[in-house]
Amino acid sequence: MTPQRFNRLTSVLEKRQPDLTVVLENVFDPHNVSAVMRTCDAVGIQDVHILNDRIPPHKKWGYRSSSTAAEWLSVHQFTNAEECFAEVKKNYDTIYTAYLGEQSVNLYSLDLTQSVALVFGNETFGISEHIRQYTDGDFIIPQAGIIKSLNISVACAVTLYEAYRQKSAKGHYNKSRLPHEKKLDLQKQWKLV
Repeated sequence: MTPQRFNRLTSVLEKRQPDLTVVLENVFDPHNVSAVMRTCDAVGIQDVHILNDRIPPHKKWGYRSSSTAAEWLSVHQFTNAEECFAEVKKNYDTIYTAYLGEQSVNLYSLDLTQSVALVFGNETFGISEHIRQYTDGDFIIPQAGIIKSLNISVACAVTLYEAYRQKSAKGHYNKSRLPHEKKLDLQKQWKLV
């Protein structure tokens, strides 16, 4: 490994955000999943949770969409919603869904500097009602057009960059925030030690 590569990987690891994750519920298109992974990597998310309890689990991701982001992420796949959200609740304090509903709050009113999991539904039906029982609230991305929703990967990107903006303003990217054991594990996986 060149010194430049070592420094780049070390710098990326130092900016990982252990208190922010994404959960994807039954997203059909592996290219959408991969595009989400690429955005997760870009904003410093390490752990991504993929729930496929109504469609078959993905065997591979859309390579062109991800630019190999999955190699650098910890991807947790589940086929059972209860198991998925039990795991998420162990590690994150609040779970929000991107959901078009009467009680949904504006994305920009959320405090995304806290320990948060953000759930996005599939391309056709969005978040299912059975998943909402595991969550703490719903949000919408404000829009001025006729169509009320965005593509899953775009909605996720808009939301994650709002989290990035808030976390940057609070200095979350200025110091290493990963727990020591997790950091050591990733250093080994990334061949930094």
